[in-house]
Amino acid sequence: MAEKCTEAEWKIMEVLWDHAPRTMSEITRALEPSTGWTRHTVITLLKRMQDKGTVAVDETGDVKKYTPLMTQEEASTQQTKKLLSHVFSGKASLLINHLVDSGEITLKEMDELMDMMRREGKK
Repeated sequence: MAEKCTEAEWKIMEVLWDHAPRTMSEITRALEPSTGWTRHTVITLLKRMQDKGTVAVDETGDVKKYTPLMTQEEASTQQTKKLLSHVFSGKASLLINHLVDSGEITLKEMDELMDMMRREGKK
């Protein structure tokens, strides 16, 4: 499902993962300072997300309330797979190599990564 999310939709998902359910007005208030989006933009995005199946809408009360249909972990896993597939030919080693070459990963993070790989190798 997450691969269906655009960057704008991802921002809404982050608001919903922080606290859900939320109304369109609550989502707009949370995002307006950083995005400048109006309620019309948020309504359009929420409708699109509902059609895609990334959010559910509860229409039983006075106002519609929106809830994410995937966890942040599920979405992150899908986005990581998409990145690996599209940018790094499906190879995690190419991603790690890029992070090292570009200086995006610290020595401490590399040590942590090595520790994780050793632990997984023992399982």
